[in-house]
Amino acid sequence: MLAADPGASIASIAGEAGVDRRTVYRRFASREDLLAAIYESRLTAIERAIEDARLREAPVAVALHRYVENIVAVNRTWPVDLTRMLADDDVRARRDASAREVDTFLRRATNEGLLRPDLPEGWAGALLPQLMHLVSRQFPRLSAGQAADVVVDTLLNGLGTP
Repeated sequence: MLAADPGASIASIAGEAGVDRRTVYRRFASREDLLAAIYESRLTAIERAIEDARLREAPVAVALHRYVENIVAVNRTWPVDLTRMLADDDVRARRDASAREVDTFLRRATNEGLLRPDLPEGWAGALLPQLMHLVSRQFPRLSAGQAADVVVDTLLNGLGTP
């Protein structure tokens, strides 16, 4: 609900969840506390997705697919925009650490020949999240695995015919 309407009220969120707003306020003292809990859950899920993909140890192609599949699942489970919480130093530090881990992996993918080395610095790191966001939101009928197949193929082979 917050993904569709970031300004949704506690009353409307409670109604959508099938509970009274007092129930929500018993658990979260304020709307900001609710948002903080949501963003905490999303960040934790992202960190687990990165860890599960084994970006440092697994073969690059395997790790890339696992990472994309995991993040598509996170995006679908927690479809909220993190940018609102990035003012919080701890949240920003965690998000930045995750981004550095992925950037390091993408450099590894380039060094091992999976990605082209002649692209502008940071291109793959900017494109990959956009592809994952797109497939997560626009193609809900694809399973996370199918979505990862499409994203990885698009990242590695583009849209042209072979």
